[in-house]
Amino acid sequence: MTDTTSGTMMEQLSTVEPAIVIGAGAAGLAVAQALMKAGVATAILEKESRLAEPWRRRHVQLHLNTHRDLSALPGLVYPKGTPAFPHRDVVIRHMSDFHEANRLPVEFGVSVEAIVSGGDHWIVRTSAGTRLARHVVVATGRDREPYTPQWEGMQAFAGRIIHSADFGDAQAYAGKKVLVVGAGNSGFDALNHLAGIDTAAVWLSARNGPALLPKRVGKIAVHRLSPFMARLPLRLADAVMAVTQRLVFGDLTKFGMPPAPSGGASRLTSDYTAIAADDGAVNAIKSGKITVVPMVREFTAEGVILANGSQIDPDIVIAATGYRTGLERMVGNLGVLDAKGVPLFNGGDADPKLPGLWFTGMRPSIRGCFANAAILGKAIAGRIAGSLSGAPG
Repeated sequence: MTDTTSGTMMEQLSTVEPAIVIGAGAAGLAVAQALMKAGVATAILEKESRLAEPWRRRHVQLHLNTHRDLSALPGLVYPKGTPAFPHRDVVIRHMSDFHEANRLPVEFGVSVEAIVSGGDHWIVRTSAGTRLARHVVVATGRDREPYTPQWEGMQAFAGRIIHSADFGDAQAYAGKKVLVVGAGNSGFDALNHLAGIDTAAVWLSARNGPALLPKRVGKIAVHRLSPFMARLPLRLADAVMAVTQRLVFGDLTKFGMPPAPSGGASRLTSDYTAIAADDGAVNAIKSGKITVVPMVREFTAEGVILANGSQIDPDIVIAATGYRTGLERMVGNLGVLDAKGVPLFNGGDADPKLPGLWFTGMRPSIRGCFANAAILGKAIAGRIAGSLSGAPG
């Protein structure tokens, strides 16, 4: 008997579980809670050894760009006195409280290597052995793998090149010359912090102008309007964001910022570009503390050559160039990913040819990741509970 045959027989003899959730981030926790409330026995597999590990790795100054009241997991509120935009550590505590309050059965240290169709069920191959499930919900996150372009000459560069995920303590950039590449959500997060540091120089290189909103207009937190914005047709939401951006910031192209290729709401759905939040960076651009420069062409030992042929000499380059889902190894052979590795289906929508396979939290949302996690989790749980109620025991 071959190893393959033996492995297949073992898989066939295993118990088929009702549902397995892969990933214990906000999206995974929310869908697991919804499934258990719907009476569906659920296992949660998490590759890290503790909860909220990606949040713990982010820089110490990190705060949510989304408002506290719209950034809570289902049925749990933040403690009284929590700031409008909670700090990273508060978010970690919130996720831990949610895990404990709902007694969610997270199995830590279990990574999923592949998901394979077993006909009327799914075969989940993990670092701890094979599991079978009627339904599998992939909730590993759209920010799973930091992506840094391979620029020409970067190996020869004498300075440091880091991804924005490794931004670290903003004080470490004091006295340094810093180039931020990318004007998206991560890029502006870095720029917001650098604006308050006594750096030697800060440059911003961007291929496209940002979809950018202020955290507040007067005393109003802009994100509180997101449920309303999410209900608007894309073109109207694009127009509202563009007018807000122009009224609050003026014409940023006068300071070298390239124009945005399309509206902010449209970019959320077309190329998954999250909306950036300004918290000091724009004023720093207008005052000259941050200089907008052309796109990066190549690196040399001495510095960075830009698209117009000019050269700058940063000590540190921060690649705010986005993330990848890293799902190719897990589900790449199932035909469910687009060219960017993002699932073609999300939330309560699924591929009819692959019943029982679900994805959640894989695309940015105007509402923010926490509010969206609750909405998608409830939709998926409803579909799964409905299908299992008519399934043979």
